[in-house]
Amino acid sequence: MLTLLICLFILAYAAIALEHPLKVNKTATALLAAGGLWTIYAIGANDPQTISHELGESLMSTAQIVFFLMGAMAIVEMIDAHNGFDVLTSRVKTSSLSRLMWLVGFVTFFLSSVLDNLTTAIVMVSLMKKLLDQREDRLFFAGAIVIAANAGGAWSPIGDVTTTMLWIGGQITALEIMKGVFLPAMVSFLIPTFVMSWLLRGRAVTPPIHTVDFKEVNTSAFEKNLMFFLGLGVLMAVPVFKSITSLPPFMGILLGLGLIWLIGDLVHKDKADNEKSQLTLVSALTRIDMSAVLFFAGILLAVATLEHTHILASLAQWLDQQVGRLDIIVIIIGLVSAVVDNVPLVAASMGMYSLEQHPTDSFLWEFLAYCAGTGGSILIIGSAAGVAAMGIEKIDFVWYLKKISLWALLGYLAGAIVYIVQFQITH
Repeated sequence: MLTLLICLFILAYAAIALEHPLKVNKTATALLAAGGLWTIYAIGANDPQTISHELGESLMSTAQIVFFLMGAMAIVEMIDAHNGFDVLTSRVKTSSLSRLMWLVGFVTFFLSSVLDNLTTAIVMVSLMKKLLDQREDRLFFAGAIVIAANAGGAWSPIGDVTTTMLWIGGQITALEIMKGVFLPAMVSFLIPTFVMSWLLRGRAVTPPIHTVDFKEVNTSAFEKNLMFFLGLGVLMAVPVFKSITSLPPFMGILLGLGLIWLIGDLVHKDKADNEKSQLTLVSALTRIDMSAVLFFAGILLAVATLEHTHILASLAQWLDQQVGRLDIIVIIIGLVSAVVDNVPLVAASMGMYSLEQHPTDSFLWEFLAYCAGTGGSILIIGSAAGVAAMGIEKIDFVWYLKKISLWALLGYLAGAIVYIVQFQITH
């Protein structure tokens, strides 16, 4: 049974990594893997009571992440429906490509820590279409945005889905991950940005003749500002809510979602139905990427079978025996996340190592959050932000490999060294 489970999981993993050449959506693969693995486990174990209990535990932890992601996605969609991101993007103005890269990089780095790296990458790459005419310049900026978005998401409990998984799972706390990973994440962003801005020195911004406007929505300046700051405020308040109440983060996000829903309905109550149809939270819920949500649910449930059958614990022991050093193991996991999706990688790591062995906020979990979050920048297919940028600007895999990957790798390794040194000093 164990061999069959491992083979099926490896096949599913390969199909997820090769989603684009196979032209099979990774969500379908994840759901098939989850159903298939649990079916094999249930038949092989022949212990319905135990299987039901273990599935209930796995479903509870998975549902917390799914509810949190759905709430966060709905809030972001609500901001976008009101063109709230114009509050930021309208202020990005400079005539120097080098200065523009630094400005865009810092905005992306900090915005992704509050929203998430995927949403931030989409917003900022779309903004470049309004600011830059030369396609080569836009591609270069898209690469810088991917690096900054992934680095910014790594040090925040709500900035990257893998960090959110560790936070909800109890492996990290909000304040400690921000204190521990901020400096390494900043270094992993600064080094590539410095090199890439240096390559653009002396060149002027060439604006497009015909700008690409955001969709026309009947929102006033007050409504844009209200939804932008309200949405960001709710997302930033979730870690505070968790620390005060000790309730799971999804309860905080659902509470905030209800508040935004109420305020949105009150603000638009006097408008005609056809005017406010795109501005309500009901409409925002229809635009959530449910494919991504189902992917997370499927892959987490699939990994759970390997955890309950102790396959992951055995893998952790093998890595400890063969590699020996925990820091090297985590760096390797980060490098692998450039090739395969970091969500199943982190989910597997959470099953490989227990909280008894590595307590909350220990070296393993913080360093894993950094490496899994920033390692995906090394290749364009290594992160959700990279895949989104790839789709918007039609970035070629080989172009990214030649122009961006080396600088992303240097930033990743430099940040890893900074974290290890920082940990040694502070602990």
